Amino acid sequence: MNETASLRARAEIDLAALRANVRVLRARAAGAHLMAVVKSDAYGHGAVPCARAALEAGATWLGTATPQEALALRAAGLGGRVMCWLWTPGGPWREAIEADIDVSVSGMWALREVVAAATEAGIPARVQLKADTGLGRNGCQPADWPELVSAARAAEEAGTIRITGLWSHFACADEPGHPSIAAQLTAFRDMVGYAEKEGVDPEVRHIANSPATLTVPEAHFDLVRTGIAMYGLSPSPELGTPADFGLRPVMTLAASIALVKQVPAGHGISYGHHYTTPRETTLGLVPVGYADGIPRHASGRGPVLVGGAWRRVAGRVAMDQFVVDLDGDTVEAGSEAVLFGPGDRGEPTAEDWAQAADTIAYEIVTRIGTRVPRVHLHAAPAGS
Repeated sequence: MNETASLRARAEIDLAALRANVRVLRARAAGAHLMAVVKSDAYGHGAVPCARAALEAGATWLGTATPQEALALRAAGLGGRVMCWLWTPGGPWREAIEADIDVSVSGMWALREVVAAATEAGIPARVQLKADTGLGRNGCQPADWPELVSAARAAEEAGTIRITGLWSHFACADEPGHPSIAAQLTAFRDMVGYAEKEGVDPEVRHIANSPATLTVPEAHFDLVRTGIAMYGLSPSPELGTPADFGLRPVMTLAASIALVKQVPAGHGISYGHHYTTPRETTLGLVPVGYADGIPRHASGRGPVLVGGAWRRVAGRVAMDQFVVDLDGDTVEAGSEAVLFGPGDRGEPTAEDWAQAADTIAYEIVTRIGTRVPRVHLHAAPAGS
């Protein structure tokens, strides 16, 4: 870490760990293709470097939420199969079609717009029909599925689209044994069966997210979509730790201590004085705050490794900084404060911060802001 020690803060992204995680997940779903989900800037890890690393490790698809994210991958020179699924009326359908991106359709309005864009472009659109099997967000309800399938087949017969996939998404795959898992699988099989009876011949059928990839093998079908697990985090503590699945966290978040000072007993710390020093002690100033994605909800609880020991956020997390009580220990300004990482050196993990903030590890890594530079380690040599 010496080469980055002068940075105020940094998120180190271990691309070797990401590649290893992809290989572990591919082995979990042997026989199925793997989609590396790189939405939201690869869950805060950097979309383009992570997408490249995932492809190097054998992922055959890339997945994004928005079309803008998918188009950015193409602009960066990434080829292969890319899918995006979160559309709103008037979205950039033609640009996506011309970039050879698979687009998701959940209802008739979207099918009409993609057919119009494909007609205008003179290129068949690659369309995946999404079924709402019980999550209740995007996707076509079973009652509306026959109409959507019929219209999509007519467009396919006319040559304006190619139906490349049928897919859905679990609601509770991160809760082992939840009855909705079996119910959604049944609904998905029924809706896929109906579409295929009507002449749909998809390249891929998929419903498995990270937790289902790890624990519901009957949900693997032709393709699994791995997001959080690819970044080495467990989808749920109830399912197991990353190590239980052979995964390694990819992001390490660290900062340089900005100031160390001695203060007397009874000294108030940060806004509102929610913490006062119980004795004469030393304080360390960590120069990151909620503008950098450090959750204010973790005030008084967030763990940090400083000087070889765990410290807790003392008082409130502010916009740009927070304080730790060093318990009388002395460290130098410029010393490293590790907020989270794989845990190898005794540092906290993203899950520790999630527990401190009453949230999930997904949010901890995804919310790290743009003021924190991503330092990508172990990138493959150019041309390799």
